[in-house]
This record gives sequence, structure tokens and C-alpha cells, in this order.
Amino acid sequence: QVQLIESGGGLVQAGGSLRLSCAASGRTFSSYAMGWFRQAPGKEREFVAAVSWSGGRSNYADSVKGRFTISRDNAKNTVYLQMNSLKPEDTAVYYCAAAAAVYNSPYKDPARYDYWGQGTQVTVSS
Repeated sequence: QVQLIESGGGLVQAGGSLRLSCAASGRTFSSYAMGWFRQAPGKEREFVAAVSWSGGRSNYADSVKGRFTISRDNAKNTVYLQMNSLKPEDTAVYYCAAAAAVYNSPYKDPARYDYWGQGTQVTVSS
């Protein structure tokens, strides 16, 4: 069982930055691929970024590539999402998720993820 708690969301002006954190419980954090997803009002949940269990491989949605960076610290059981050059269309609830990793891959498919956090709101004003 893995529990995930997100933090770091808030209100920021367009062009600004935020760093989201996701703290995981349990001693097997390093065996999970980690991902960030988001859901805007009236829209489906969408993939944002993912990192492999080792941290050596990452994957990004085209809409955030070059602006967002995912990273993890296995010693701290924490995954981060650094978000720069934020746009109003980045406004959403951001969710952290954990996937039991068979391969050292950053999974994009939300169905691949076993555990989810409760989400943190990110609002970008224009």
C-alpha cells in the first residue's frame, strides 16, 4: 500500500513558476514509476509527466514539454514537478500517481497506475 500526498499548488500569474511535491509512504517507493496527471473543470484527466523508478527516464505531454520538469528523490520518497512559464491553460487539479514498475519505464497510461493522491489545485491567472 502506498499513500501519496501532494503539496505546492496555489495561485500564480501567467509566466510564473510553481513546484509541486508528492510525498509517498512506504519503504518500496523506489520500485514505483511515478507520474503527474491533471484535470481541468469539465475535462478528462490527462497525462502531464512521468519518471521511471530509477529517475533515469522521463516522459512529458507535448503541452508541457520544455516548461515542466519531473524529478524524484528516492531517499526522501518524494517526486517533484517543477512548472515554469505557466499558462492559464495549465489551471487544473494536479494528481500524483504511483505504478508498480515491471520495467524501468515512465508510464503515460493512467490505467497503469495503482495509487493516486488526492490532488492539489493549480490556478494560473492571465
